[in-house]
Amino acid sequence: MNSAVWVVHPPSAEADRLAQALDIPPAIARVLVNRRIATEEAAREFLFGDLQKLHDPYLMRGMDRAVARIGEAVDRGEKILIFGDYDVDGVLSTVMLKKALTTLGADVDYFIPERLTDGYGIKDEHVRIPVERGARLVISVDCGIKSDGFVARAREQGIDVIITDHHRPGETLPDAVAVLDPILPDSGYPDPGLAGVGVAFKLIQALLAKAGRQAGLPHYMKLVSIGTVADVAELKGENRLFVKQGLKGLRDVSNTGLRLLIEASGLGRRAISEGDLGFRIGPRINAAGRMGMTDLAVKLFFSEDPAEALALVQKLDELNSRRQKTEEKIFVEAAGRIEERGLDRKYKCLVLGDPDWHRGVIGIVASKLKDRFHRPVILFHYENGKAHGSGRSISEVPLIDLLEKCRSHFSSYGGHRLAVGCTLPTADMAAFKAALNPLADAAIPEDSLKKKLKIDAPLDFSAVDERFMAAYALLVPFGVGNPRPLFMADDVEVAGDPQVLKGKHLKFLGRQNGRVLEVLGWDKAEYRHVLKRGDRVSLAFTLMTSEYLGVPKTNLSIEDLKV
Repeated sequence: MNSAVWVVHPPSAEADRLAQALDIPPAIARVLVNRRIATEEAAREFLFGDLQKLHDPYLMRGMDRAVARIGEAVDRGEKILIFGDYDVDGVLSTVMLKKALTTLGADVDYFIPERLTDGYGIKDEHVRIPVERGARLVISVDCGIKSDGFVARAREQGIDVIITDHHRPGETLPDAVAVLDPILPDSGYPDPGLAGVGVAFKLIQALLAKAGRQAGLPHYMKLVSIGTVADVAELKGENRLFVKQGLKGLRDVSNTGLRLLIEASGLGRRAISEGDLGFRIGPRINAAGRMGMTDLAVKLFFSEDPAEALALVQKLDELNSRRQKTEEKIFVEAAGRIEERGLDRKYKCLVLGDPDWHRGVIGIVASKLKDRFHRPVILFHYENGKAHGSGRSISEVPLIDLLEKCRSHFSSYGGHRLAVGCTLPTADMAAFKAALNPLADAAIPEDSLKKKLKIDAPLDFSAVDERFMAAYALLVPFGVGNPRPLFMADDVEVAGDPQVLKGKHLKFLGRQNGRVLEVLGWDKAEYRHVLKRGDRVSLAFTLMTSEYLGVPKTNLSIEDLKV
């Protein structure tokens, strides 16, 4: 049982001023300042902002050209082909844009490549798809920023292309009618952190505004919120507004497929949280792409037949269960190799591969290994002479930067700061590792590989009252960029014998200054060996709320403890 390093954010005059100006508990004000939300105006927008705060979509360079070309296609009756991606972000972007364009009277088709056969992105040879289907305009969603060859070939065939993406570009931009990507240095857009669904939504926002149909905009928030959370986008700025509004909308769902999906996720009778989007709903949609049956997920959202929709949901549920079992098997194998060979003591970035590891789930496994060993991890699936990789990184290490420096080894690569994908010849794996390891040694400080708990503020049990929890609720939704606040409490008495739940979770009562709260340690059964009734402990914890017989209840969920 290795205790993490506790790093406590210091108090500040800014937090004191914020607490007074907004009449909020000091610990909540410290959380805001720790998220770099230090002014009253910024705090009010963060806590109370709504869709009125959305940016003008025409701030994004190319939006006017995109809207004009789509308008021409609708007026001329030209077929529009949406080219999507197989993950949640890409699937929901496809669904949203198809719904919006259909509403505006367009003739719309879509194509999503299969993860296991086509791989990621728009390839040059994909130009046959719009040619075969008679499309005169292609709109990419969640992909396309590096598709120079495809765009050039499409132009030769008299087909126009609009790119909507949120990934980093290559050395040159595709010569498309418009390239909508807020991460571009000259995009002009004030919020570069949008997920693919966010960029697709901005296009929809502009299209509906031109058509005088802005009233329909909130309906898209449900899918935008799921895609944003599932793609692990930062929950700041517009992303935060999307998810806040989407969670409200998910209380009342009219789409048959989505409603049945929510019920199958065990969420039919309670309020849906951002955690549910990321761990229950999102994985079921994602399972279709990961297991090579992406079209099932798209069809679900267009099905109006309850029997058909239910069959699709059941199939997604089955695929998700299969995905979980496959994932667990790979995780056990990979973690075993790392521990047996002491790889985490030798390398700052872990690289492993196997021909039997399912290409569709290695990214999820890489994320779990990254959490266990607290360092970047890239896993590979080997097939037909190619190594298909998926990597995840800790917050301190921008993994895409390391791949950029190794780009000569790849036939393709891309991704975000903390999540990447790449392909290279299997025969070149040794050379890739030889190039990567010294780069990782130089770029990753030893200190960053130690697990740290960044504690927002001390919090006495006596301070956790109704007023505090009401202010705490305003911080939701939590996620990347706005993690669930981590508090600490010292001199907590273990007020009863610790219990083990389901063989892996810990539960005990904690008493501090006369106030008793229930303390839960998820997957922390090992603590029972060091804890006993009467011990005094320091806790690093997050807050959880639940209901028991209709009465709200607050529990502590421990991240770490020290006796």
